[in-house]
Amino acid sequence: MLQSPVDQRNELRRALEGCAHGDRASLHLIYEQLAPRMVGVAMRLLRRKELAEEVVHDTFVRIWEKAPTFDPARGEPTAWIFAILRNRALNVLRGEGRTDLVEDFEPMALASDAPNAEAIVAALSEAGALRRCLDRLDPLRRQAVVLVYARGLSHGEIAGRMGVPLGTAKSWIRRSLLALRECMA
Repeated sequence: MLQSPVDQRNELRRALEGCAHGDRASLHLIYEQLAPRMVGVAMRLLRRKELAEEVVHDTFVRIWEKAPTFDPARGEPTAWIFAILRNRALNVLRGEGRTDLVEDFEPMALASDAPNAEAIVAALSEAGALRRCLDRLDPLRRQAVVLVYARGLSHGEIAGRMGVPLGTAKSWIRRSLLALRECMA
């Protein structure tokens, strides 16, 4: 049975409240109702399916994290959700634009005489917890994390240097940091 717009709006408000209280079923309900439209909007903005899907995924992560900040008095749930989606997509476009403009990354000082990621990891104490946890990561993901923290590269620079989409680089770094946090605990 089709819901009226008012019923759908109320259901989305309740779902955002549920997300704010840690209810995963509420996030699933939002996903079921809006994900296809969100992918369509992201595709129109990004023109690449894999990027659109990554942006939608990132948007749901942000919805989960930011649900407590949703204020129904300030706007509709769909407007709030699609604003997050739009901002995520624009961030991807900005990040990709920065790396797509340059054919060779050497002028950006990405290649230097400084040690590479593996040399930095090797220099850590063999007995150290950080070294042990870094060694558990996939080599590409370890390289991305080390380049971000030891060399100060941005996510866009990591993506360009490693030849992967921006969303992939961000996901690798985010998931690797979670794995490191868990390992160090």
